[in-house]
Amino acid sequence: MKKLMAMLVALLMVFSMVGFASADEIKPVESPEFTTMTLGQYEYGKDYTSLYEKYGKDITIADVTEDEETGFGYITVDGKEYELGLDFLTMAMVYNTTPAGEYETEEDVYAAWWRLYITRWNYLMPEVPLYSNEYYDLYNAEIKGVQDHPTNPFWNPARALIDWSSEKADDSIILGSSTELSGQFRAPSFGKSSPGSSDNDIGFLTSGLSTVTTTKEGGFVWDEKTVVDKHEETINEDGSLTYTIKIKEDLKFSDGSAVTAKDYIAATVASLTPVYTEAASRETNGQTILGWKGAFQKYTGPDSAEGTKELSGIRLLDDYTFSVTVPADYANWFYKIEYGAFDAQPAAAYIGAAELKDDGNGCYLTDDFYAKDADGHYIQAANIKKLCTDTSDENYAAYPWSGAYVVKSFDNTDSTATLVKNEYYKGNYEGATPHIGTIIYKKVVSATQIEDFKAGGLDVIAAITGGADTDNALKLADESEGKYVYSHYSRAGYGKLGFRCDYGPAQFHSVRQAIAFCMDRAQFAKDFTGGYGGVVDGPYYKGSWMYKAAVEQGMMLDSYATSADSAIAVLEADGWVWNADGTPYAGEGIRYKAIPADKINDNDKNYKSVDGAYKTEQVGDVYLMPLVINWFGTTPNEFTDLLQTGFRENDNVKKAGMLVYNQLGDFGPMLDELYQQAAYGFYAGTPMYCAFNFATGFNSAAYDYSWNMTIDPSMYDDYSLYYIKDYADVCWLND
Repeated sequence: MKKLMAMLVALLMVFSMVGFASADEIKPVESPEFTTMTLGQYEYGKDYTSLYEKYGKDITIADVTEDEETGFGYITVDGKEYELGLDFLTMAMVYNTTPAGEYETEEDVYAAWWRLYITRWNYLMPEVPLYSNEYYDLYNAEIKGVQDHPTNPFWNPARALIDWSSEKADDSIILGSSTELSGQFRAPSFGKSSPGSSDNDIGFLTSGLSTVTTTKEGGFVWDEKTVVDKHEETINEDGSLTYTIKIKEDLKFSDGSAVTAKDYIAATVASLTPVYTEAASRETNGQTILGWKGAFQKYTGPDSAEGTKELSGIRLLDDYTFSVTVPADYANWFYKIEYGAFDAQPAAAYIGAAELKDDGNGCYLTDDFYAKDADGHYIQAANIKKLCTDTSDENYAAYPWSGAYVVKSFDNTDSTATLVKNEYYKGNYEGATPHIGTIIYKKVVSATQIEDFKAGGLDVIAAITGGADTDNALKLADESEGKYVYSHYSRAGYGKLGFRCDYGPAQFHSVRQAIAFCMDRAQFAKDFTGGYGGVVDGPYYKGSWMYKAAVEQGMMLDSYATSADSAIAVLEADGWVWNADGTPYAGEGIRYKAIPADKINDNDKNYKSVDGAYKTEQVGDVYLMPLVINWFGTTPNEFTDLLQTGFRENDNVKKAGMLVYNQLGDFGPMLDELYQQAAYGFYAGTPMYCAFNFATGFNSAAYDYSWNMTIDPSMYDDYSLYYIKDYADVCWLND
């Protein structure tokens, strides 16, 4: 409210100066978000840096003051006060949890940073949560064990089925997912910023024997029952952290071959080389490994002019023992146990005929790994790409698997994968081994999945949501005379209206706030879930420990109570007060915002509605951007259907002077429009959409968004979660 009042005062000053403005008298309302629009003109590290990079490592939670009215956090350095932005808070949340002041434990400190982050997120509203629902899993009763070993937000059917059995004649289970299977199962995230959940599920089922694993309760543990013989944690003299891990000597791959220490580290070492970068067309994030950045990262082979061939942060100590070391900057990571997490992957799959060696200074790959063809391309890069992307049965069979199951086949025509039990799998962290002989995983369509289930084409429908679908599922089970059963749990996540927060009107938080004010989120949630859910005000799961701790600490969030007047107020305060010709907006038609010519990029200069009826107009020394939201919705999707009335045809949206256009399409094209790149081969090259509907989840054992709110241009395209640059994170180096 304090910031809103200040912006309203600024707006009144503008109108007092210009009166009924003519085209050459338009003066943009000063917006702090203009700061992030101009960063392209400056050099990161020379002209500006992130506030966390400059001061975050020296700040403790005890140094933070909080505004009693807004709940925002601030620090004061050399007499200057700085507001804490999303990047600072997400970094501090996991890298700066040393107890200080009134906070006695690392968990207390984490919860405090988390609370400040959620409060800031709630203000900037990079996406609008619209429903958080109950999930129902529907089962064929021939699948046994589901009641004693149920699913939950951290333990989906792909994880839970290791405790189940099948009484079907063919000893199988058929799983379905609405997410397309790509066939990229050995390395689901290879070359992608966001792998599909189906690929991840199969990746989990086929890649195992992890040294550190997640539990059913959403925690991390060393797998000392099955995998790890012993492990040691050492803080070195320079502050770096080393985990030394000895694996058990009786582990085997699916072909019966022995698993050794090399099989735990070869894929990681290979992934940090330029060879892998060429294969995946993107660099692996390896900054947490000692000796990677600027050293091993730049080594291109025996003739390399830069870098070193040895990766000092990973050591091969003997046939069954290895270690990993991270620099001091990362040694305090809240989830540092994950540094010790390695899966068993056959070494030859990633390094070919090369050898992984260690002469005492760190692991290295022999020169043949870096061999090039006549065109100067790495030969092994092509092999790695084939390994990770080839969906032929021959490729799946080329190397063994380490998980509870192995991929037998994948049918591209109907997106169906068949997995069979790995007889050599020793067990998960509880010692459980698979009982079900065959898993069939296939793409399903939500509109027809119940009929498919009744016909025997599915044994499990997971995460059923929405009022009609849930009602139908429960009715089917209740009237089946024991043929079908179900379980349920609260969702750790929500359906949302997401934004491209660096493009079009949605890049301004006033617009995102206005959309939240215009929508009746509580009613939307009720309508969509049929009463089986509600709505949240930020990226959290109410059942999580950090949410409960933050509430106890007094977390304050705006619920964005439905109000066209509130939407209008935030828009006016941010300068959405003009018509297309530069005259003052008087309550009819579409609002425009004035942006200075030196603070607008080409994409925004060319911003227009889908039909071209509204577009950014240049008037004098400013550009006027229309309050038109181009929204891409996936179909068929009941969520998209409800947004037609809840968002596009919303009367409050119209009263606020906003217009919504929409395009319907498949999930892949939608993601391409969000990424503004042809990740799935659909993007045409011209930005158009700034709003998208899909869902997000918080079912990882690590709630960690460090790097995802970065303003560092070298990381932004690959790691930014919302394509947002919080103006509070910009620290000018010449101040």
